[in-house]
Amino acid sequence: MIRWNNDYNHGAHPAILAALEQTNETGYGGYGLDEWCRKASEKIQSYLGRTDVDIHFLTGGTQANFTVISAALRPFQSVISADTGHINSHETGAVEHCGHKIHALKATDGKISAEQIRKEALLFAQSGTKEHITQPKLVYLSFPTEYGTIYSRQELTDIRSVCDEYNLYLMVDGARLGYGLGASTCDITLDDLASLTDVFYIGGTKCGALFGEAVVIRNDDLKDNFRSYIKQNGGMLAKGWLLGLQFYTLFHNDLYFRITRKADEDAMKLKAAFHAKGIPFYLENPTNQQFVLLTEEQMASLGQNHVFEYQFPVKPDRHCVRFCTSWSTKPEELDALIRHIEAL
Repeated sequence: MIRWNNDYNHGAHPAILAALEQTNETGYGGYGLDEWCRKASEKIQSYLGRTDVDIHFLTGGTQANFTVISAALRPFQSVISADTGHINSHETGAVEHCGHKIHALKATDGKISAEQIRKEALLFAQSGTKEHITQPKLVYLSFPTEYGTIYSRQELTDIRSVCDEYNLYLMVDGARLGYGLGASTCDITLDDLASLTDVFYIGGTKCGALFGEAVVIRNDDLKDNFRSYIKQNGGMLAKGWLLGLQFYTLFHNDLYFRITRKADEDAMKLKAAFHAKGIPFYLENPTNQQFVLLTEEQMASLGQNHVFEYQFPVKPDRHCVRFCTSWSTKPEELDALIRHIEAL
């Protein structure tokens, strides 16, 4: 069986395994205060073209999300998110568990607009009973979204303007950031994200690392005591150099960008095969997650040799399923799937 159900079903890029093996007999300081975390931070800063950002390494996306949000917000403040956003739909209420309400806005293809955010912020700004309701203080976006779509530079700029108007923090969940930046239609760069957001993170778990996310904090208001929040939320890895070494390796010689761009290119080949067969899509997107509408017979046929993720039924007699390419997709695996699609 060939797995297409997610983009984290293999271990790590060989360069990371080699780096871990080469350094295995060396001793390092703990809790992220080591030379590899320092080198990784400096390497990422060089891509951002700025040194006025703090970079912290956490083990996973959910942990990064609730740690950043709990550090940013006071107890009576809340988060604006797409209803399809990961914090709202796929994290078992982790943000609410931290005590913060989520204002879930109806998404269009996984995205929310500046105007939607303005309307939500206005509800509080114009309220005569502010002490009785939560105060929206942070806007949470995913790049790419849960449906593989991406925000344009103009869309992010417009959202940034609304955040400035209503004094809101802007956070971007970059669990699949490499696949967004590698898309052929993407007009955003890593340094754009650093300029437009208050905080974002660079996903490693789904983009070639064994595990790990790199949180990048630009806004000085969010920097104070962040390591204390990491520790309090169980996110401070004693062997922190294992995270730093992985991110240094990923950002050495553009590896992160090369392997994620290749995954997007593979996804476009897969998309072309489905289109050629006349199989419709739930939506169109330029990244590594592809959502197609299959009949039960087509699902059964492809399911003989391939594992994909079921999403939901779509009438009549169609089901939305997700295929993910990744940094680890092999040419022979992609060829086998395309041949199977052609034979449907």
